[in-house]
Amino acid sequence: MSDILSQSEIDALLQQMAGGGVTDAPPPAVKGADARPYDFANPTKFSREQLRTLENIFDNFARSTSSFLTGYLRTAVHLEVSSSEEIMYRDFNVALANPVILSMMELAPLKGTVIADMSSNVGYAIIDRILGGPGFGLNKLREFSEIEKILLERVMLQILNFLPEPWEGVVSLRPKLEKIETNTQFAQIIAPTDKVALVVLTIKVGSSEGNISFCLPHRVLEPVVDRLYTRFGYSQREEANKDIYRERLEIELERARIPVSVQVGRTKIMVSDFVNLQVGDVIPLDSYVTSDVNVVVGTLHKFHAKPGTSRGKFAVQITDLVEREELDNG
Repeated sequence: MSDILSQSEIDALLQQMAGGGVTDAPPPAVKGADARPYDFANPTKFSREQLRTLENIFDNFARSTSSFLTGYLRTAVHLEVSSSEEIMYRDFNVALANPVILSMMELAPLKGTVIADMSSNVGYAIIDRILGGPGFGLNKLREFSEIEKILLERVMLQILNFLPEPWEGVVSLRPKLEKIETNTQFAQIIAPTDKVALVVLTIKVGSSEGNISFCLPHRVLEPVVDRLYTRFGYSQREEANKDIYRERLEIELERARIPVSVQVGRTKIMVSDFVNLQVGDVIPLDSYVTSDVNVVVGTLHKFHAKPGTSRGKFAVQITDLVEREELDNG
């Protein structure tokens, strides 16, 4: 039930009407209401929770990208989300200053173009590091050469590989880098008054620091904007990625290389006997010709086996599995 106006408020209203209009004084506050001004000419497209979900998505992206760039550039790289907000596209475009590093990309199956803006000094540092330098930025900005653009394009192609995984709970993305532009006049991709979600990540490459800003137009995210909720993102992503993580783990384990050796037998001899060994000397072992040999995987005794040959090469046939993994101290 709305509050009833007091007599003083009624008298003030009557005086304003008698004077031929109303003053610019704000209306009396409504008690107990959490009211905020709303611009009907520019309605909000993203809720605060949806922006937080985008922050969570890009936070996971930042962690994966940091690890990759640290190894790729062979220097410490730190990347983290600093802010997210909804703005008009013209506000994003006006803030750009030549030269820029604008990565134009598609996020299929979503329709439209997404822009990633990287600070120029960070771009210079990345190029310097790739070419064997210490990773310093430039004190004076200049245009990027064609070779430098190609190097930046290769880095962005690698970075885009880390986008699908954090988005998996919302949509299965297939990112594609269209091109890299270094002039702001090529950034006119949507109407100036269209709303975009701007997610800003701070990046530090060695001693150079800057931002990578992802400009996500509402019209691009509109088909999935209702899924941008924290609970949906986490629950769906965890279920969707469970099998993916297991499959990737199996693949990586299958590719892993580990040493496998076979111990025919053991013995202990004096150092003096060892240094005086001659051709034809016999060293008695603690096993027999008919005994099983030990198969050691890494440093663990894992199997018993019989020695033999296969296709003209020495081989062993596994006969038993060691139930309890014991560290080989040999």
